[in-house]
Amino acid sequence: MSTKTPSSEDILRPVNTLTKKWIALVSIAGLAFVLFLIGWAYQLQEGLVVTGLGDWGSGGGVTWGVYIGAFIWWVGIAHGGIILSAAVRLLGMERYMPVARMAELLTLAGLSAAGFYIIVHMGRPDRMVTSVLGHYHITVHNSPLVWDVTVITAYFVLTATYLGLTIRYDVVRLRDDLPDILEPVYKFLTLGYTEEEDEVIERMVWWIAAAIIIMAPLLLHGGVIPWLFSLLGTYPVWDGGIQGPQFLSIALTSAISGVIVAAAAFTKAYEWEHIITRDVFRGLLLWLGFFCLMFLWFQLQQVINGIFIPGVAAGEATHGKLHHPLYLLSLGLVAASMIYIFAQGLRPVLFTKTRAIIVAVAVLTATLVEKILFVVEGFLYVQFSIYEAVPGEYFPSLIEIASVLGTIGMVCLIFLLVSKVVPIVELHAIEHLNGEHGHDDGPTEVEA
Repeated sequence: MSTKTPSSEDILRPVNTLTKKWIALVSIAGLAFVLFLIGWAYQLQEGLVVTGLGDWGSGGGVTWGVYIGAFIWWVGIAHGGIILSAAVRLLGMERYMPVARMAELLTLAGLSAAGFYIIVHMGRPDRMVTSVLGHYHITVHNSPLVWDVTVITAYFVLTATYLGLTIRYDVVRLRDDLPDILEPVYKFLTLGYTEEEDEVIERMVWWIAAAIIIMAPLLLHGGVIPWLFSLLGTYPVWDGGIQGPQFLSIALTSAISGVIVAAAAFTKAYEWEHIITRDVFRGLLLWLGFFCLMFLWFQLQQVINGIFIPGVAAGEATHGKLHHPLYLLSLGLVAASMIYIFAQGLRPVLFTKTRAIIVAVAVLTATLVEKILFVVEGFLYVQFSIYEAVPGEYFPSLIEIASVLGTIGMVCLIFLLVSKVVPIVELHAIEHLNGEHGHDDGPTEVEA
């Protein structure tokens, strides 16, 4: 048990300290991102052929591989992250306030990685200007992919506004303890601030959170993106109304796993055991277990349609899925994680933060693998007889693999750099923890 009292000094520690570990992590993450940029530069010079993506259909492989699979994965993490943060504010789940901003930052970082994948996969980045933005008034009525770009852009703006409003409160009250060298940044963040706006912002944030919760199943990862796949009847792997719920369950499992990893890293680095307590991690794990169960259930719903009196194409697609070792690995990782989570819920002695991190990484790996297979197998099993005699194959190229490591490095860089500018834990969370234990300045016992 810890007797430390959560304080503003605690949440400012990442901003005001520079350690060798931080420099090492920035270097590693930066190197991963730079290697990906080098690979992308080579791709821009030689064309998308360097990825090994072949002709459309099983005759030549696939035209969408890791790029689109990882894009869906990052969008899912982003959507799930803001849903988690919105639920904390909307439902009054103050227990999880210390990780709410991490979830919001995960959303912005995830959307940045996802948007980057769109540009990379276009082959020529200038097409974003000449084909999408320049003719938006035409393409938005004819291309579902432009709906996707529209929703992601709107979602990014909404989340940035959401995060920016809450940061203003912290920066104003902690300004004397923040680095003077970043004064222009803080002036911009608090432009036009008055104390009278606090109550207004609190209401605005509540309504934005409500809008996010409503939009999630209708337009975000439960809507537009799965619609792009589920409405294509000639692709038995993609076809079906189960895709919306399935995408949403994967988004939530991935996001909670990402928050667990980020929270554990910051807790270890800055001794925040009295802020992000064991109870917070155990609570996040229980929510993760519930969404893992939903993930497996929706996978079962999809598989059932392909094994119980299916059409020829659906039967072949499901047979290929169930005999693919990576798909079985994905389901096995999620199932094993769920079993452990529910077991430690019954026997708390089984819980450790190390095991929580292992479970979170396992789930993140499983969801990434599942989404890549989902995209790839949609092309390998199409309902066109022209391809039935020619088996297709696909294996990710080094550039595609580097893209996953590079975008992970990119997201880590965003976390590491933002943590040097503003508190990664809200001041409101500290105020709540102090009020919860009935004191302002005196020591308290907070579970470590």
